[in-house]
Amino acid sequence: MNNDLLKSLAKEALLMPQEKLQPIDSKGKKLFIGIPRETSFQENRVALVPEAVALLVNNGHRVLVETKAGENANWSDQDYSEVGAEICYNTKEVFQADIIVKVAPPSDEEIELMTGKQTLFSALQLSVQPKHTLQKLMQKKITAIAWDFIQDEDGIYPIVRSMGELAGTQSISIASYLLTCYDGGRGIILGGIAGVSPTEVVVIGAGTVGEYAVRSALGLGASVKVFDNSIYKLRRLQSDLDSRVWTSVINPKVLEKALMRADVVIGALRSQNGRTPCIVSEDMVSRMKKGSVIVDVSIDQGGCFETSRATNHKTPTFKKYDVVHYCVPNIASSVPRTSSFALSNIFSPLLIQIGEEGGVSNMIKHDCGFRNGVYIFKGALTSKALGSAFGLPYKNIELLMAAL
Repeated sequence: MNNDLLKSLAKEALLMPQEKLQPIDSKGKKLFIGIPRETSFQENRVALVPEAVALLVNNGHRVLVETKAGENANWSDQDYSEVGAEICYNTKEVFQADIIVKVAPPSDEEIELMTGKQTLFSALQLSVQPKHTLQKLMQKKITAIAWDFIQDEDGIYPIVRSMGELAGTQSISIASYLLTCYDGGRGIILGGIAGVSPTEVVVIGAGTVGEYAVRSALGLGASVKVFDNSIYKLRRLQSDLDSRVWTSVINPKVLEKALMRADVVIGALRSQNGRTPCIVSEDMVSRMKKGSVIVDVSIDQGGCFETSRATNHKTPTFKKYDVVHYCVPNIASSVPRTSSFALSNIFSPLLIQIGEEGGVSNMIKHDCGFRNGVYIFKGALTSKALGSAFGLPYKNIELLMAAL
């Protein structure tokens, strides 16, 4: 091969695309997460279970757990320390974390312990989170995210749905116990056996709570009737159950007849805004069977029975017209271990994703479902509903993200 040909080939080789080493994407961020012990009345859940903490620690994140945070859900400090969590014995210390993950909204005392410019995950409950609470969070430049408003890729509220599944299933378990003779009930089984008429169950509401109440009742062999004003929800329920369960729109006369025959009535209506509509009048309740059971899951929004009044886990029931009423808000807290797993199943992947995105601000910017849960961003109120309710100035979260 002559020199001219070699020079020509060398020249062509120089003109060809060359490999170039690129820097590794380093936008990932190690998070500092704090899990306080819940102090709200009869709140027994914990935001992250030990298995979820292990996942976060193995991904390089630091997790600080306040002592006895998992005690009410039967997890010890040792369960957390063994998977890599740091146990702290000073409440103030856990509120120094960059990201604080709670189940219930923070109290005024807990907000005072926060250093500022942090991220807070918790539920948004207007009844226990009044105007001055929001103002304190805003003053400390907190980014506050309501887990009950976070959406997934299908536009569903995953944590609300999980808690609804729990509440619906648990409502039937509670009713089953209250029908027995052990707590002054009628002494009947919820369901049916050969040769004995099945229990009559009425479910008011065909959403997630209603669906899982129906599933549980049918599984036990009960006869079930479902009422809802949404034909779409009733059709979807029948399709999801693959069963022609008895359904009806909420017609007062039809509902009254069903209530008179019912052994158990589950109130599973939920309002998108404000109070749950009161569907069952006091007169309707007075015509129900003696010893029948009402479980009003809607009580956290006021209840859908005129005779309902909020109770608690220590004294959960009362009788009105010889009908047993169970009206405990936050039913999921009665099974804290299961409900804590349900919360962790959603929190832990979110926190992993936040780390991969490089922080909370990047996550808010790139994930519209996550952004839907933000009601305060770095001290600026971003919720129109809260701004209108409390007369506070608010900013559009989309415009704030565009400015980043």
